[in-house]
Amino acid sequence: MCGCAATAAATSLTHKPRGRGLVLVARRRRSWHSVGAAVGRIGANAEGAKPTYETVNRNAPMPNLENLKKQAKLIQRWHRERYYPVAAQIRTILPRFRHLSDGEILAQSFKLSDAQEMVARQAGFESWQALKSGIDTMPQQTKPARAKAGISMTAAQLFVADVKASCAFFTEKLGFSIVFIYGEPPFYAQVRRDNGLLNLRCMDRPVIDPALRERESLLSADMGVNTHEEIKQLFLEFQARGATFFQTLKKTPWGAKNFIVKDPDGNLLLFAGPGE
Repeated sequence: MCGCAATAAATSLTHKPRGRGLVLVARRRRSWHSVGAAVGRIGANAEGAKPTYETVNRNAPMPNLENLKKQAKLIQRWHRERYYPVAAQIRTILPRFRHLSDGEILAQSFKLSDAQEMVARQAGFESWQALKSGIDTMPQQTKPARAKAGISMTAAQLFVADVKASCAFFTEKLGFSIVFIYGEPPFYAQVRRDNGLLNLRCMDRPVIDPALRERESLLSADMGVNTHEEIKQLFLEFQARGATFFQTLKKTPWGAKNFIVKDPDGNLLLFAGPGE
């Protein structure tokens, strides 16, 4: 049962998977690479970096130093206010935070100099001082094209009776990890596996009629993998973990392969992959 009727919002972005794993939405990040000889320039994407969040509009004219200072202060404020999406950005851009979880990053001391280093690295410089010395080498766009607004993240929301029990199911039976849990007792949480995100919202009664969901196979989430080998591998993994299946692995009339897991609250979770 829920101990609080309040709600919480959580935001996260994902990248297009380069290898194996679940994905709900795909996006590939770009970095500045047109200036090769600038002072102190580095690659903006570190090898093996985890998903990140963009705070720079690549289509806008390059901000001046004062605007970059304001951007650094904004990042520091987000960290101080424990805004979870900024934690993944910090982990990706600053190597010394790469081994820490979101919660651990937000619990760490984070100075303005750390935020300035982040801004510099996002711009392709190795340090804030290098950025100040080489800001004139950064590309300018005097008449940027008007960018179309794009969706950069998505996460399914599941309604559950017990957030802790639901988190235990997803971690133990489906191999997810907990991103965060809010409330005492918990009323909101997020779990992830690779690039697949699920929000868990506590409700004191069923939101969907159970009989209707069973009869019509009403899905709560749809997640996919890249290859037909992976969908079989994922099914066998869940089977070995003792997950409950609403539908076992099968080939669809359109050639894809999928299966459906049923969580303790009756939510139907589709996992799909391409055919052979």
